[in-house]
Amino acid sequence: MKPQEIEDKSFRIIEEEAGEHGFNEWEWPILRRMIHTSADFDYIKSIRFSKGIAGKNPIEKGIQAILQGKNIITDTNMGRVGIRKKEIHEFGGQVRCLIADEGVANRAKEAGTTRALAAVDMAAKDMEGGIYVVGNAPTALLRLMELIREKKAAPALIIGFPVGFVNAAESKDELMRLDYSYITNKGRKGGSNIAASIVNALAIMAYQQR
Repeated sequence: MKPQEIEDKSFRIIEEEAGEHGFNEWEWPILRRMIHTSADFDYIKSIRFSKGIAGKNPIEKGIQAILQGKNIITDTNMGRVGIRKKEIHEFGGQVRCLIADEGVANRAKEAGTTRALAAVDMAAKDMEGGIYVVGNAPTALLRLMELIREKKAAPALIIGFPVGFVNAAESKDELMRLDYSYITNKGRKGGSNIAASIVNALAIMAYQQR
């Protein structure tokens, strides 16, 4: 089978197994691609979309950020590599990760913090109007929320899917209490591949709307 045939068949299987899910035409393409990436139908119950701010739902804000060529910044290089670049670059956007940046490493060492946290600080200006993607580090998500509250960062959308046993679920719970545009989930599950799949779904939707 050709790659597109495999994907199409996978989507048909997902549609059949998901049954009546109750997600709208904005939400389902996001969730379907998450399931396609992970083969995990638990996301049907755990995914959370913010109600949106400034009259736009979070998915629409993500699509608009891509159409406007805004930056997409990830907390891991795995997440960066997993994001499809064709559509992003066509609109003039860049996908970046600062975790391996020498300045980030020096800043983290001097402050006694994680690189993930220092990378958020370094990316504050570059994320303006764009998408910040967290697929690994709860410290990145927690720091991002601090900067937003202090009005030092203003991404259009937060994709928050840190994974693990220490502060992953708690950081996402805090995100859900934030009056901001986000896509996240309840619990410990997540990961860079899941976070990247959401950006990919948004990129495809943006390409279809251009």
